[in-house]
Amino acid sequence: MNKNMVNTNKSAHIVRLITMLLRYILLIILAFITIFPLFWMVYSSFKTNQEFARSAISFPTGFRWENYVHAWKTANIGIYFFNSVFVCILSIVITIIIGASAAFVLAKFRFPAQKIVSSIFVIGMLIPLQAVLVPLFALMRNIHLLDTPWSLILVYTAFGLPVTIFLMESFITAFPDSIMEAAIIDGATMGRIFFTVVLPMTRPVVATVSILNFLNNWKEFSFALVFINSEAKKTLPLGLYNFLGAYTADYAGLMAALVIATLPIFITYLVLQEQIINGMTAGAVKG
Repeated sequence: MNKNMVNTNKSAHIVRLITMLLRYILLIILAFITIFPLFWMVYSSFKTNQEFARSAISFPTGFRWENYVHAWKTANIGIYFFNSVFVCILSIVITIIIGASAAFVLAKFRFPAQKIVSSIFVIGMLIPLQAVLVPLFALMRNIHLLDTPWSLILVYTAFGLPVTIFLMESFITAFPDSIMEAAIIDGATMGRIFFTVVLPMTRPVVATVSILNFLNNWKEFSFALVFINSEAKKTLPLGLYNFLGAYTADYAGLMAALVIATLPIFITYLVLQEQIINGMTAGAVKG
């Protein structure tokens, strides 16, 4: 009996070890698949175009830092970088103000068709960019906003609102009504309650939606390509397009420019990844 129990325990222990080993192997494979494109982009930024022609995945024979100088000049990163920062920050500020206001109303007020309005915002997350590109181009042309930063700011705000409202509504719903009631008894208006009570309490989810919208807006290409024509108003993704010609492509310069363009996103995510996870988790649990 004891021997059978010992054999059973050994078998169970072996099964657990094998399962754990397979799990770690799978995680290592997935991590490699995820990290390798980034690693490939970094070491490829030091190659020459001739080395690219011979082999796309081979290591460079030397570190050619001049690729970064060439990339900075060719992609006009100095100008395009500022344009991207301006468009991203302003659209995020507008998105948070409008999204938090709408989420506050949907979470704490009762009115006809409330669920329908909330569902419409959720459906907004399912609309692909390509489906509305042509109608938005016609709209921007009619209201004379083509080739201006506001054409991108308004579009980025519109596409950022659904996920912003979805996350913030789930978060605000969990706020006790007693907090609002106490503020009303003290004579606070709804506007004051929103800006001094509700908005400061939503810092985790505000950080989450800010970073998510920043990541989406920073790398957006389609709207910027269609709406912006002037060189002085283009964003960073359009600068990367300068490396691709009709018959030739400067892959070495493109990789160096991609590294430069990726650094702000990479650093931002590394520094604030905890806020992203905490904000999304808190919104999901409390909702």
